[in-house]
Amino acid sequence: MDENMHDADEARTTSSDYLSDVSFADLQLSEEMLRAVEARGYRNPTPVQSRAIPEILAGRDLIVRSKTGTGKTAAFSIPIVEKLPKGARKPLALVLCPTRELALQVAQEVEALAEGQDLRVAAIYGGASMNQQIRALEEGAEVVVGTPGRVYDHIRRRTLDLREAQIAVLDEADEMLSMGFFEEVTRILDKLPKDRQTLLFSATLSPDIERIVSKYLVEPKTLLLSGDTYTVEGIEHVYYEVVEGYPKPRNLLYLLELENPESAIIFANTRDDVSLLNAVLNRNGYDAEVLSGDLPQRERERVMAKVKRQEVRYLVATDLAARGIDISDLTHVINYSLPEDPAVYLHRVGRTGRIGKTGTAISLVGGRDHMILDSLRKQFDIEFQKRTLPTPEEARRLWIERHLVDLRKEMGQTVFEAYLPLAQELRTRPDGELLMAAVLKSFFVHKRKERAEQAAREEEVEKATAGEKRERKRRRERKERPERTHEARETREAREPREPKPAEAPAAEEAEAPGAKIYVSLGTADEMDEAQIRKTLLDLAKVEEDSVLSVDVKDSFSFFTVEKDAAAAFLSANGAQVGEKELRVELAKGGRRRRRR
Repeated sequence: MDENMHDADEARTTSSDYLSDVSFADLQLSEEMLRAVEARGYRNPTPVQSRAIPEILAGRDLIVRSKTGTGKTAAFSIPIVEKLPKGARKPLALVLCPTRELALQVAQEVEALAEGQDLRVAAIYGGASMNQQIRALEEGAEVVVGTPGRVYDHIRRRTLDLREAQIAVLDEADEMLSMGFFEEVTRILDKLPKDRQTLLFSATLSPDIERIVSKYLVEPKTLLLSGDTYTVEGIEHVYYEVVEGYPKPRNLLYLLELENPESAIIFANTRDDVSLLNAVLNRNGYDAEVLSGDLPQRERERVMAKVKRQEVRYLVATDLAARGIDISDLTHVINYSLPEDPAVYLHRVGRTGRIGKTGTAISLVGGRDHMILDSLRKQFDIEFQKRTLPTPEEARRLWIERHLVDLRKEMGQTVFEAYLPLAQELRTRPDGELLMAAVLKSFFVHKRKERAEQAAREEEVEKATAGEKRERKRRRERKERPERTHEARETREAREPREPKPAEAPAAEEAEAPGAKIYVSLGTADEMDEAQIRKTLLDLAKVEEDSVLSVDVKDSFSFFTVEKDAAAAFLSANGAQVGEKELRVELAKGGRRRRRR
């Protein structure tokens, strides 16, 4: 890239691309934004966030290359929410994304960061109702997030007016260009004001991007936080040699038995392979869903919602369908077939090991795949570990033993003698094996959902505890920090004037919380709304309705804040049967605040 054209600020971070030595408070963000960041569970900014946010707030055009999973979305979403005037009810920021899933994720991120502020977000993408999107635009959205094709459709229909837009963002720019969106992207940029701010974010920077940069960016600053060599750190790369003696899908089943990943995306090169693998996995008792370009948008959204709630263990996808999706705590990426383009391999495996976490990338390799492996070794200096697939007998033994461990564990925790006559009857019935298989599948699906609920609850408690610690630390820092200069205050106030807080607010924050916080294992995933969950718990606890101070309903669980005197009655509902579910009611850790002295 021509170094004379823009100010290149390259950071070859040898230690990590995921850790920064500054806090969000150091970035001079508003109190509203600091609260929103905390609510999102972000503890410290990543390097791309700490470097990009000040530049964007200062109004500079920016080119950013940072590895997959380093927090690029928040790096531009945070300053967009900070900069834009609230309540304008017209498009002031446009974010272009290569896929529908990424557009939805970006829109959700901006909405979460703008929580409590008068800022609307509209997501516009193909496969969804055009009329609904037109209504969202007519109602007034300050931030528009969409795919190039649908955004340009709205421009042509004159349902999207970008003449007053202040910021344009190209997210995953190299992906958009490689997918053939160059013409749409340039036509859209031509509709924006000349004095807009343009931000280009990407995991890699291809020569094609130079054409965009030279025409549409003005004296941009370039942050190359991934250095010259683009690799994915924190990921173990493994391959298994395909055994030609049995079909390739059977190879995948044996691989899964041996590796036993907690969660994984399984990539295949064709839609036919994706459909085949999904059928094979489900037929053999694995929790799997398919994500391909054939799916209607509503179905794609349903699948992604299940994946994010950890109700699905394996997502089988094509590259196009999976571009840009972000799944928390994904442990494995499995290449059923290697991509012909080595760079696509990096995009695939970047789905795991995000934000500094570790992950494993596993590939089934046979025949000409070895040439692709050699190319990956040479081009990206990746070291692959070779492992051997188990025999069919070994795979079957692993599968049985793992399930027996779970069954024996459950046997030690459950009174089951009343069901022994039924078990004995099933052994003698012609359809007994089928019935037992159905019961076992239902049991293991239920246990997986239960583990997901437990993990979600622990994560929520951890976030709440960490949030309280950060709030105490911020308060101490505010007391110790010297007053900012008059000029710095004026700059902040000009960006977004705010009403002064009442004098009583600090005292209110110091006051003791009025109730006890209780965890309840019922949520929207149980097809219950807040009123139904509230009534169910009140009936079980046999207490008055005014004992409940507040309810926070999540996907798979809820938090109740109740009168302290009634807490014991609510906790007595633990173990009750609600439909086919055994209810768990527990005091949330960190749910009570002590009076500060």
